[in-house]
Amino acid sequence: MQDRKLGRNGLEVSAIGLGCMGMSFGYGPAADKHEMISLIRSAVDRGVTFFDTAEVYGPFTNEELVGEALAPFRGRVVIATKFGFKLKPNGEPGFVGLDSRPEHIKEVAEGSLKRLKVDALDLFYQHRVDPEVPIEDVAGAVKDLIQQGKVKHFGLSEPGVQTIRRAHAVQPISAVQSEYSLWTRGPEAEVLPVLEELGIGFVPYSPLGKGFLTGKMNEQTTFDSSDFRNILPRFTPEALKANQALVDLLASIAERKKATPAQIALAWLLAVKPWIVPIPGTTKQARLEENIGAAALQLSSNDLADIESAASKIAVQGARYPEHIEAMTGR
Repeated sequence: MQDRKLGRNGLEVSAIGLGCMGMSFGYGPAADKHEMISLIRSAVDRGVTFFDTAEVYGPFTNEELVGEALAPFRGRVVIATKFGFKLKPNGEPGFVGLDSRPEHIKEVAEGSLKRLKVDALDLFYQHRVDPEVPIEDVAGAVKDLIQQGKVKHFGLSEPGVQTIRRAHAVQPISAVQSEYSLWTRGPEAEVLPVLEELGIGFVPYSPLGKGFLTGKMNEQTTFDSSDFRNILPRFTPEALKANQALVDLLASIAERKKATPAQIALAWLLAVKPWIVPIPGTTKQARLEENIGAAALQLSSNDLADIESAASKIAVQGARYPEHIEAMTGR
């Protein structure tokens, strides 16, 4: 698989990464640990060098899984993790608020270093912008960690453009991670132009629309009670039915290219900019192979124009998050 550069600070990763959250958290019960270790290692064998986790996934269990799985590949892979949530007591799932105080950032870094079994965190993102802590203080705390050799690269997740500019002035940002796909195109208006201007890489999470863009769902689809898609407005039966037009568009182009809808969705992201690296997640070997296959898929300018023309006529139904979660983004 080809590599791509994230930012101007020498961070180079595979063109497609692997989002590991769903292996432990968020999409129903945690998958079998040994199977997931095998899956992560098989991704390395196929050229994936970029893996995404966070302390809040579990909490802690996803970092532990990723740390164990990638222990044999130190120096060959890049692991991204995140800070910024105030966790519930006693390791209960979920969080009770935001916390990006500098002292807390440094505590989280120490815990992540141990769980990931590394000497330095390759990419350390602020998971959500904390309105109580000036972003200059956040960037300064990560800068201290970089100077101490505990962190290599600084990132932000779901920031607004002013936050990006202010943070970047204190400590250069290597990557910004936000949701981006054919059904979530918010970053195009302001964020992508600023990233291009400043030389910052972009990492779309949920590049397959939390599974919707694979074409494997319809309005009859139900989720496990612990699956967070149950609370997302875009996953009500009505919204799933209304948004099917987007999947039909991907399916028609996939048929033409002898590919799958998921591969078209990922290849579209790769074609947007050379500094974009999507991180689809999966717990299945066949899906891993399918996603990796998208890196070799070339969309022509005609293909891209067809997608743009058809997508512009489709109004996506349903908010991507409930209001209290959406309020944490784009600050």
